[in-house]
Amino acid sequence: MATIDKKLEGVALSAVTFTNDVDPGSRRDERRNYDRVEVEWAVDCVADDTFLYAAITNISAMGIFVKTMDPLAVGTRLMLSFEPPGCEPFKLKGAVAWINALRPNGDNPNPGMGIRFMDLKPDERERLVEVIRTIAYVREPA
Repeated sequence: MATIDKKLEGVALSAVTFTNDVDPGSRRDERRNYDRVEVEWAVDCVADDTFLYAAITNISAMGIFVKTMDPLAVGTRLMLSFEPPGCEPFKLKGAVAWINALRPNGDNPNPGMGIRFMDLKPDERERLVEVIRTIAYVREPA
């Protein structure tokens, strides 16, 4: 735990809560049940003929926001590779759920895409939730 504490020290966090009562097959808006943790992690996003090296700016148990000037189309399926500091790397499937496109007039300070994790195995979800909880714990004010 000391290694994780040292590497994650000093990063801002919004409130984090986790619920276990969400039906994974439900089509309701699950973003309301899983708060996001602000991070700055590199991510490789690979789609059929596209390779995108970008940054994750927040993560939840359901997905990530990837900051990029060139978001992919909604519905695009991806293979995501990222490594939280002090943790084993993740290689997860995802799909673009929504985009925040760069606007010509420059009034969009946060272009990118929301990616929902797809087909997570129980052990992958458990490890992901544990990493998020660890980050939240490390960042809690004293």
